[in-house]
Amino acid sequence: MPALINRALRRLAAGALALSLASGASAAGIDGAPAPFDKGGVRIALVGYLFSGDFPEAYLRGVEKQSRALGVDLRLFDARQRAATQREQLEQAIDLGVDGIIVQLGLAETLKDTVDKAVAKGIKVVAFDVELGNPGVTQIEQDHHALAQLALDQALKDNGNAFQAGYVFIGGFTPMERRDEIWRQVKAANPGIVEKARFGTLNPPIANSVADQASAVLRANPGLQVIFAPFDEFAKGAKIAVDEAGLGEQVKIYSADISTADIQIMKEPGSAWAATAAVNPEVAGAISVRTLAQRIAGEETGPRVQVPATLITRQQLLDLDVKNVRDLAQKLPAFGESASVARSPWIPLAD
Repeated sequence: MPALINRALRRLAAGALALSLASGASAAGIDGAPAPFDKGGVRIALVGYLFSGDFPEAYLRGVEKQSRALGVDLRLFDARQRAATQREQLEQAIDLGVDGIIVQLGLAETLKDTVDKAVAKGIKVVAFDVELGNPGVTQIEQDHHALAQLALDQALKDNGNAFQAGYVFIGGFTPMERRDEIWRQVKAANPGIVEKARFGTLNPPIANSVADQASAVLRANPGLQVIFAPFDEFAKGAKIAVDEAGLGEQVKIYSADISTADIQIMKEPGSAWAATAAVNPEVAGAISVRTLAQRIAGEETGPRVQVPATLITRQQLLDLDVKNVRDLAQKLPAFGESASVARSPWIPLAD
């Protein structure tokens, strides 16, 4: 009985959080749209594992903007990096009777059976950057292999194929595992690359926590030349440590993901952050909502919807005088091309 009570309390807490974060409102419907969007009243939920950090926050903005454009009632569930909480919140979303659910990140082993339950109830589900192993779920994903390959190709171009490297990594998450596959391939193909240290944490604030680790790594490895940090919060932490150690000329940082804050940091005089590979996070959020809307409307989406990656170097940002992510999409067209993904004529685009 105590276990049942505790479970109920956890689910009530999850529900309270979701209701306090609810956004959007039911609309009268969209002219020319298929059911149920023609009459409105569509309800969806975003059940997210990680909303802190520039990329997740921008992804969330994309979800919110596209939801408003569609006139759907969006419920937000923030698990705050707790796997058990995300599972409880997913149960809560199912109990609310929403038409569709977006699962953002998380641990597949924690979520799979609950996602299976949602699909069995007829709720449409899409998953962003978490592989849930259910054919009834459409996977929305960055091309993680391309993200890592683009960044590491630039590292090889800048530093040659023999250097001492630090690697920021956390296992168990689809994005990191796929990016790690490329890191291992590049090391195998270039035996002159020596991984001197592997570290990483998701303890908030992530950048500051990684900075503490990176400082210790730099002290222990004075010959370090490259840090591969395939998540922008990791890269920010690495740069803090490099700056504090006065090693901006010696150590170069290569990463994945981009935000307006990242752009400003990369453009700083003497910045060690040399390049990143990224998708537009707001566009990725909008694509998640559009794909879910297509699923709810009965349209075919295919099992996977991929958001393409673009290489962005510090020098490009300086040469193009890029000020923010919106500016980047305009001045580097490849970065904005993913806006054409998951489009249907009846779906209005987010502002």
